[in-house]
Amino acid sequence: MGHPDEQGIVIAGGGICGLAAALALHRKGVKSIVLEGSNTLRATGGGIGIFSNGWRALDQLGIGTELRRKSILTSMFRDVNLRTGELQERLCGNTELRCLKRSDLIEALANGLPHGSIRFGCKIVAVAEDSATSFPLVYLHDGSIISAKVLIGCDGVNSVVAKTLGLKDPRPFRVWTIRGFTNYTSGHSYGSVFTRLLGGSVTFGMIPIDDNLMHWFLSFRCLPDDSRIEDSEQLRDLAMKLVEGFPADASQMVEDSDVSSLSFTSIRYRAPWDFLFCNICKGTTTVVGDAMHVMGPFIGQGGSCGLEDTIVLARNLAEAMQEISVNEFDDRLLQKRVAVALDNYVKERKLRVLRLSTQTYLIGMLIYSPSKVTQFFVFVLLVAFFGGKSFGHSRYDCGQL
Repeated sequence: MGHPDEQGIVIAGGGICGLAAALALHRKGVKSIVLEGSNTLRATGGGIGIFSNGWRALDQLGIGTELRRKSILTSMFRDVNLRTGELQERLCGNTELRCLKRSDLIEALANGLPHGSIRFGCKIVAVAEDSATSFPLVYLHDGSIISAKVLIGCDGVNSVVAKTLGLKDPRPFRVWTIRGFTNYTSGHSYGSVFTRLLGGSVTFGMIPIDDNLMHWFLSFRCLPDDSRIEDSEQLRDLAMKLVEGFPADASQMVEDSDVSSLSFTSIRYRAPWDFLFCNICKGTTTVVGDAMHVMGPFIGQGGSCGLEDTIVLARNLAEAMQEISVNEFDDRLLQKRVAVALDNYVKERKLRVLRLSTQTYLIGMLIYSPSKVTQFFVFVLLVAFFGGKSFGHSRYDCGQL
């Protein structure tokens, strides 16, 4: 085994948050490398909803205008309770919500980075602290080792970096989702409305990306006993079974979907109380996005919150480095400055993330708890602390990069 490859700032994971963190640092004149386990850019999950707070972050990254051209502005939320027939509609007002193709977002972030910033095929298997320097050592699947001055974990729900910091594993919410795209070559008839059909243990949602493309999702509490999911066709068959009894346009949307776009996910979350008492940084290592605060999709803030993280982190790191190259720092001075910067990042993010993760957890309980008593108390808590189902969570501004 040779000597470790010495690098400055290393970002684990080339998903949305990893690329956004690299781009935010690049905009501040700070170099980094992104280690991505797959051999190409990955964009699983189909669409991603971005609220106003996320668009503020994308504007800071310099790609907001470009991405707005690829998505339409959502004008209304519509919830239809299929059991009672109750209809609830809320205008978005000043809240900006757009649904993007994940691939469009990933490509925009990657295109903003200098050539060579992303190293593909670099799967991280372990992280340890160098006993001699106290800097993080990153072990890759091929046996190679990278010695990083700073390590930023953007490696998602199953984060190796988060485990190194001692964060508890995310918990299963006992809810599954199927997501997909359906394209209407002559244009769809859903306008700019985000619609959810609430069927008790199954929820079907659909939101337009543009005038032709719809993103849809199914959330459900339990898998049918006879379900088998070995390929995309079987996943669509399961989705068709789940929407039996739903309005015809929902089942037609699933039937006409692009099978290559379908994805199946078990919802997991990091409990608010686990997050409150965990270590988000240690030395010159920290985590961002799902690696820090994986949460359910119930208020649609996972992606936007992760984008906020990257802006705050890059701002603090860049300020600490004060335009001096990482490699020119005395190691002890570097460690001290970075530790302070990461501590400031955590202090700035912790209350915001705690509030979002708590609200998400309660909304999930409200939707999926079988107990009417539990639903009542959860609703009271939501109204008391979060204003019910308002869009207050989207008004947050992470500030200038």
